[in-house]
Amino acid sequence: MPFPTTNQSQGAQPPAKHYGITSPISLALPKEADLALTQKLTEALKPFGVFEEELELQRRILVLGKLNSLVKEWIREISESKNLPSSLIDTVGGKIFTFGSYRLGVHTKGADIDALCVAPRHVERTDFFSSFYEKLKEQEEVKDLRAVEEAFVPVIKLCFDGIEIDILFARLALQTIPENLDLRDDSLLKNLDIRCIRSLNGCRVTDEILHLVPNIENFRLTLRAIKLWAKRHNIYSNILGFLGGVSWAMLVARTCQLYPNAVAATLVHKFFLVFSKWEWPNPVLLKQPEDCNLNLPVWDPRVTPSDRYHLMPIITPAYPQQNSTYNVSASTRAVMVDEFKQGLAITDEIMQNKAEWSKLFEAPNFFQKYKHYIVLLASAPTEKQHLEWVGLVESKIRILVGNLEKNEFIMLAHVNAHSFPGPKEGNDKEEFSTMWVIGIVFKKMEGSENLNVDLTVDIQSFTDTVYRQAISSKMFEQEMKITAKHVKRRQLQQLLPSNVIQSRPSRRKLSTEGPRLINDSSLDLSVDSDNSLSVPSPPTVPAAANKISSVAVSAGLFGPSPSPPPMGPPAAKKPSSPPPAEDKERRPSAEETPSPQQVAAVARTPSSSSPPPSPAPPLKRPGSPSPAPPVKRPGSPSPAPPLKRPGSPLAEEPSKKLKVEEEARPELEEEMASQGDEAVETDVKELDPEQQVPSNQRVPTTDLSDVPLPPANPIPVLKNSIKLRLSR
Repeated sequence: MPFPTTNQSQGAQPPAKHYGITSPISLALPKEADLALTQKLTEALKPFGVFEEELELQRRILVLGKLNSLVKEWIREISESKNLPSSLIDTVGGKIFTFGSYRLGVHTKGADIDALCVAPRHVERTDFFSSFYEKLKEQEEVKDLRAVEEAFVPVIKLCFDGIEIDILFARLALQTIPENLDLRDDSLLKNLDIRCIRSLNGCRVTDEILHLVPNIENFRLTLRAIKLWAKRHNIYSNILGFLGGVSWAMLVARTCQLYPNAVAATLVHKFFLVFSKWEWPNPVLLKQPEDCNLNLPVWDPRVTPSDRYHLMPIITPAYPQQNSTYNVSASTRAVMVDEFKQGLAITDEIMQNKAEWSKLFEAPNFFQKYKHYIVLLASAPTEKQHLEWVGLVESKIRILVGNLEKNEFIMLAHVNAHSFPGPKEGNDKEEFSTMWVIGIVFKKMEGSENLNVDLTVDIQSFTDTVYRQAISSKMFEQEMKITAKHVKRRQLQQLLPSNVIQSRPSRRKLSTEGPRLINDSSLDLSVDSDNSLSVPSPPTVPAAANKISSVAVSAGLFGPSPSPPPMGPPAAKKPSSPPPAEDKERRPSAEETPSPQQVAAVARTPSSSSPPPSPAPPLKRPGSPSPAPPVKRPGSPSPAPPLKRPGSPLAEEPSKKLKVEEEARPELEEEMASQGDEAVETDVKELDPEQQVPSNQRVPTTDLSDVPLPPANPIPVLKNSIKLRLSR
């Protein structure tokens, strides 16, 4: 694929068309320095494989052409079998549309294609999953064919001539499907069932985004850069509570609307400027929402109280408008905002020619960032069961993050977006396992000698939800297990490959290595069909399930734990980003750089139909946990005053240092938490499971879970649990 050009808008007059819900911040045209930086950006992206060669692109076009011909042929056959007039059969049509990264023009090498099969009204969904499925099976080029008819968005998955394709189906209330059909037409949604509306949504949103940006080529190159940055910084995962592809595309599109004449280098910098200062939860909107009077549910905090509790709303531009960031939690938002601020600091340097673009794409080491971690392990006896089990567990990890966030002793729970193969057991029994790692930041507590932190309920409510979902969907097998363990930073090297644990000398805690292969074990196997955390409790649970569902945290869970060698000195704290007002005087920008007040004004601009959230009675929103205030109880210590930006892993606050309440160890000093120069050194001690915790220090279970505790203890915690002691 030819590399996107960035000089198409040079010399062009400011576009007459108005984009977005506010006026642009700047209409400045690019200067030579901006064009040079954009060319350097393109060169910096090439080693990461974000561009596809022309031959590969032509191969994709050929495959889609064959698939489109198959659809037309199949619809003709269906029409003949249903005795339609021959004159109508010749014009009945049918078409394959694409959406997602391929339709946006930002797909990478080897990426799959999201496609939609659009058929006329006499073709049923059952025909798609029967006769069209059989027709695909007859094709020599088709491999790995499988149908997922019961999914939230039903899909046929296949590999066509080496290219993976997911095909959705939509049946329109039309007699024929014309070649020039525009799916953005809202009238097409009339008289459609909800599954067809969901299937159409991807194409409609993608097409709207492309129609709402001033310059498509500048948008594409900017989006390629931002997506690569997000993946390298482990914040690209909708299922784990970060942002998915469509959300990143909408943020970039909004930046393009605010700077309609800027080229990609400037747009990348402005992206970080705008969203590091955005006042969440004000929504990001590409256009004013429209009501088509089709009685479909749309995102509207004035009408739906639960919408007021979404923490980072980014609203799709096509009707019915939805929040694409429903899964974002307080912790994931804090992590992303912190990354935006670091991105601004780096791009400030790049715009001043003090750094290269490669610095923006250096991968930080998550496993050196925190002092405490929760390691979650999902295992199953066979590969097929493991794939299903991992897909379910991963789709529910956001529940665990939400539970941990609401623990009064935890400031932040940061799940790594990549999973890893689980450690091999010492026995000869074959087992397939996948592991996730969650970084934990404990709050700085004062006024107590000993604080007991019990994470058992937080983790158990998560495992209860997963097991109930597996049992109710008849997926559960007796050897499917979830185990959790608290580990310290130095113990991670016993569980993870050495290449992801290694320390780096960079002061910014960013990797100095070149492009790194993404671990293929990160599995996102299916559409998450569960929009609610509450799952029906099974009437009975097999005895084996009771046995294996205990939250195993014994020392031998992941094998022996020999004392590891010292980890080396901690990395220095990242410098804060310089004020934009100072950049204005010395940065060679092509823009009329706005004042911070201008950017802040855009971030605060509410939609006339979607006002920012207002105070409302407390309401639990499954999947979107909001941080709960600490509960005051007799005998419990008072929490520290709130930080300026609570939940940040880099937040600083002078306080008394906490020391470990266990035997003195010489390597203790090497465990300094990399959370700022004044970060409090908090260590923990795992309590004996049978040791009694004083009642006045126990965390009330009703405040820690998004789901009610299961009745009659269907999956009880056995003897093992996670109990930590914080000592001042």
